[in-house]
Amino acid sequence: MLGKIGRLFLIKTRFEAFLIIYALALGATARGEHYLAQYPGFGGKLLFLATTGAVFMAGAKILDCLKHEKAARDRMAAEDAQAG
Repeated sequence: MLGKIGRLFLIKTRFEAFLIIYALALGATARGEHYLAQYPGFGGKLLFLATTGAVFMAGAKILDCLKHEKAARDRMAAEDAQAG
């Protein structure tokens, strides 16, 4: 039962990854707007850029992990096909 619940939190496809990245971007821009209101000027703009930059880095990591996991699954399937 716990395994079924755990599978809900796995990112399996690129579409799911892009949905999560989109949600992260929405939150980051909302946080950036608050930073611009609290810290007018150059400091607020830097904080806004930092929040959006974090989304770019997280999105790249998510997409790279999906690519790596797919390659590992393909490699395991090829090894199983050779052995069996």
